[in-house]
Amino acid sequence: MAGGATTPRERAAAVVRALAAAGSAARRATAEWYFPTAERVLGVANPVWRPVVRTLARELGAAPPREVIATARALVAERTLEGRQAAYELLSRHRAAAAALDLRTVEALGRGMDNWASVDAFSCFVAGPAWRAGIVTDAAVARWARSPDRWWRRAALASTVPLNLASRGGRGDVPRTLAVCARLAADPDDMVQKALSWALRTLVQHDAAAVRAFVAQHAGVVSARVKREVNNKLHTGRKNPRGARAVLR
Repeated sequence: MAGGATTPRERAAAVVRALAAAGSAARRATAEWYFPTAERVLGVANPVWRPVVRTLARELGAAPPREVIATARALVAERTLEGRQAAYELLSRHRAAAAALDLRTVEALGRGMDNWASVDAFSCFVAGPAWRAGIVTDAAVARWARSPDRWWRRAALASTVPLNLASRGGRGDVPRTLAVCARLAADPDDMVQKALSWALRTLVQHDAAAVRAFVAQHAGVVSARVKREVNNKLHTGRKNPRGARAVLR
């Protein structure tokens, strides 16, 4: 799949070429509407690009962690929506590379994020697991939460999801989750409020009472969306009751 590439940059370019060849104009238009971005959109659906990432991960299975990390950084540097997604998923599939990350590299991998899909992939595949492992510090996440960049503020909240979601390896972390939520409870940005809802809803399975108390305490500043979706989760187990129109998280 990497076409005989020998360097991370060559490997990343080969991956992007393979993704671009599998893209379609219809998917590109949908993606550009659903998660607007300044990065190039290749128009590749998830069922198409994920096998490309799995193949790349197998090819790099025995590679040194630094080689995998360099490939991920090169993919991000290609400035494509799907290439960035591939970089984050590649790291999630290579445990040694994920364990070899440091805070500086994690933040470099997030640089340039400008849409919710990229932020959420970064948070769930890279930043959140690195935070859980002690690579990303509480102070760093607090700094993201103070960022003037809406996407880093969203990343601070979305990075709590791997602390709490069992399918991401989370075992529950009420104090750290609610600390970030409290910092951003009054944030006026809709993308941040959507992530606040997501963070709180994910925490429900570990401590519903704490989530209920948080929403009550911050009822005067959190958005109506947060109150509605979190209360739905608390009472029905779902973000939106059956029959309700689905919305972006």
